[in-house]
Amino acid sequence: QVQLLESGGGFVRLGGSLRLSCVASGSLFSIVRMGWYRQAPGKERELVAMVTSVGQTNYGDSVKGRFTISADSTKRWIYLEMNTLKPEDTAVYYCHYSNYRQDYWGQGTQVTVSS
Repeated sequence: QVQLLESGGGFVRLGGSLRLSCVASGSLFSIVRMGWYRQAPGKERELVAMVTSVGQTNYGDSVKGRFTISADSTKRWIYLEMNTLKPEDTAVYYCHYSNYRQDYWGQGTQVTVSS
């Protein structure tokens, strides 16, 4: 089993910044994909950003140029730097970990951006 613990969510004003962190523990794997998804009220969960164990990244169209995902060398920690935040970024952000056979999710952290 893999456990994921997120931190760093909160309340910020339009144009502000936040940094989310997620740490993985348990029976970890060497070839993985980790990332962040978000879900706003009444909407489907969507990809925000992801990073593979070889450093490839992928971003959702709505956050390109504003958000940056990174991972540490242990592949246990991932971070999401969120800049120029907009009200439409308001959502619960979920950490995601996949060994390409099974998916694991954190419990989510709320990000609220006010105008």
